[in-house]
Amino acid sequence: MAVINYSQHKAKASWNLLWRLATLLGGVFAVHGARATDVPEDSAEAMFHYYSGGGMTASGPALLVRKKVADNFSLSAGYYLDAVTNASIDVVTTASPFRENRSEYSFGTDYVYRDSHLNFSASTSREPDYIADSLGMDIAQEVFGGMTTVNMGFTRSKDQISKHHAPEFHDQAEHWQYRVGVAQILTPSWIMSANTEIVADDGYLGSPYRIARVFGAAVPENVPRTRASRALELRLIGDLGNHDAMHVNYRQFWDNWSIRAHTMEAGYSRYFGSNWLADTTLRYYSQGKALFYSDNATADTLYVSRNRQLSQFHDVSLGAKVAYTLNKVSGQYDVKLNAAYELTSFKFDDFTDIRTGSLYSYHASLLQLYVSATF
Repeated sequence: MAVINYSQHKAKASWNLLWRLATLLGGVFAVHGARATDVPEDSAEAMFHYYSGGGMTASGPALLVRKKVADNFSLSAGYYLDAVTNASIDVVTTASPFRENRSEYSFGTDYVYRDSHLNFSASTSREPDYIADSLGMDIAQEVFGGMTTVNMGFTRSKDQISKHHAPEFHDQAEHWQYRVGVAQILTPSWIMSANTEIVADDGYLGSPYRIARVFGAAVPENVPRTRASRALELRLIGDLGNHDAMHVNYRQFWDNWSIRAHTMEAGYSRYFGSNWLADTTLRYYSQGKALFYSDNATADTLYVSRNRQLSQFHDVSLGAKVAYTLNKVSGQYDVKLNAAYELTSFKFDDFTDIRTGSLYSYHASLLQLYVSATF
């Protein structure tokens, strides 16, 4: 009996730690993915976002509502709108700037059975020349008395691609994403997680608008119709006490297009008084180029691309978030006002601005203002 009581005590203390860290880190750690015995709380969120960088702007609202319909079952629905004005370097050097809207609808269900948490999700996204639909499933399972959580998931997506002023062009792409992870409570103050992801893409994976350069001449981009990628992410989260928390992440990505990428991130969170929560995050990303990428190819090959996202580059991001508890009644409701801002600096090592002949670089910013409520 003493052993059973000890395990129950450790599990209870562990979940208290998870919830403290999730609150301090403002959603950095997905508690519902680690604590499989509770369905998410009833909640509602409304957000406005604004992105600006590299000649492109995107803004619009987003809504998310989640509702329990039974003790172990809940439903969720979301809406996201992007009003895009695009005059990025790809556009201004090969075509005319444009404006368009992208809308996305998402639906989900959460079901809890004993120590298992099942999630089913579906989304559909619409643009004038791009339609994307996806279905996904995730499951999280508690083991070893709740000290460890194993999760796995799968998403299947299908895209329909067309081209403005070219009704004869139509193609499609399919995507399969597999993910497996584990979260382990190390001590009463520290949690570690490891997650891996495998993605297989098949179909049209380029852009009908993008132009490459071969011997200085403009030619249509041509990329392989298949791609396989892998990613591994490690995360360490700590409760520093005194209303402080921190996290560090490392993610490695590689694929059969010869791209290798590394992401390093560190963040710190702190409560100020009983109503204010502040988060700061610093992230560094570096990437090598694809096998068939060239700023200006000097050989005529089957595949060629001048997509800057496939080039060698690095970026640094600095983000901050502030949350203010507007009203809270324990066990009944919690209403928060949130503001987040992120600034990113991009520098490309082998992608030039053909208007100036110099290596390309730019800054991008993302602003999010939203209100969230749980009840």
